[in-house]
Amino acid sequence: MATMMAPVEQREVLRCDHCSLVQFRTATAACRRCKKSLEVEKPVPAPAPLALVPALKAADQGIQVATAVRDLRHVRNLSQRQLAARMNVPRTYISKIENGKAMPTLSSLDRLARALEVDISALLRDAPTRHSNETAMLVTDPFLAEIAAYTSQLDSLQRSIFLNHVRELAAGRRRTA
Repeated sequence: MATMMAPVEQREVLRCDHCSLVQFRTATAACRRCKKSLEVEKPVPAPAPLALVPALKAADQGIQVATAVRDLRHVRNLSQRQLAARMNVPRTYISKIENGKAMPTLSSLDRLARALEVDISALLRDAPTRHSNETAMLVTDPFLAEIAAYTSQLDSLQRSIFLNHVRELAAGRRRTA
């Protein structure tokens, strides 16, 4: 006899607090990957920290490096396979770094930085700082600063068309029409 599954709209989607796997609620309310409970526990109030500066957990630092590698790879328009080839490592290693499953060594960070054509410090900065630094570098270009004054006067359709043309030019494609 065949079993009937509930429609997807009626199934509860949860993210495991321990391993971050997104999944449907199981009958046992346990995570499929780490087997820990998916039930939301009431947080126990933690004692006030003694340190004046909050300490970063190792997982938080890994997430920042992972996010930086993924963001910079996307900005450079590289696939994981292309980045791995530049570093001379397996593609799965890049995937593990981007998903926070592996923390690169100092030599790997150096090779990552060279492959992504950035400084090592760019891989260790948080996203807002990295984006503000990139924005500051772009604004220093006189041509881009001049264009920015005009783009604010465009409506959304004109701005979209303009940005698509700029993307094509930046990618090295030429219009043939």
